[in-house]
Amino acid sequence: MQKNELLYEGKAKRLFTTDDPNLLITEFKDDLTAFNAEKKGSESGKGALNCKISTELFALLEAQGLKTHLVKTLDDTHQLVRKVDIIMIEVVVRNVATGSLSKRLGIKDGTVLPFTLVEFYLKDDDLDDPIINNEHCLILNLVDDVKKLDILREKGRKINDILKAFFAARRLNLVDFKVEFGIDENGEILLSDEISPDSCRFWDMDTNEKLDKDRFRQDLGNVKMAYEEVLKRILEEK
Repeated sequence: MQKNELLYEGKAKRLFTTDDPNLLITEFKDDLTAFNAEKKGSESGKGALNCKISTELFALLEAQGLKTHLVKTLDDTHQLVRKVDIIMIEVVVRNVATGSLSKRLGIKDGTVLPFTLVEFYLKDDDLDDPIINNEHCLILNLVDDVKKLDILREKGRKINDILKAFFAARRLNLVDFKVEFGIDENGEILLSDEISPDSCRFWDMDTNEKLDKDRFRQDLGNVKMAYEEVLKRILEEK
């Protein structure tokens, strides 16, 4: 499958058309951004690591019955994916308070939440991706039925249940993560975009070392080494 026209370029990926109108090619970039792209950088090999990590995690989720847009991985930085209409809602799933949640609500950083928290954010860089509720989603026509929001929450929690146990077996704490969904030509809601250290927070269970994009956000260094460690643990046989 050959990539044709550049359809979209985001912070971390490019999306290309193919000869099949229902299939696209995603290219993972080495670019790093934080704070709504106010901070920018690049890490050689980061795109290939995220492509491999996302491939492995999507395959894990598919094996557990959660459908994704991924068809196959083409090479180190390219995936063939189903074309979907992205739902403009970022679904954020939290197990531990940190980042924006701690700042908004004053919950001490590192506090384990009493239950899994699922939040919705509007996918709009110009508005700094504000947090939204069910009524906002309907007013903005992000979904045509509130029941679809229940489906997004359910899928977010299912992903969390699978990945949290998977990473716990590898001594990684899944602190929180962001996922996106899209609707395919058959009207089915599919997990889309990626799951990687760009979109998740991973803390080592023994040392609390951060092994995700917070290393870039907080100028901790060794970004690539952290991503490589996450991939190494994913590939461990348990």
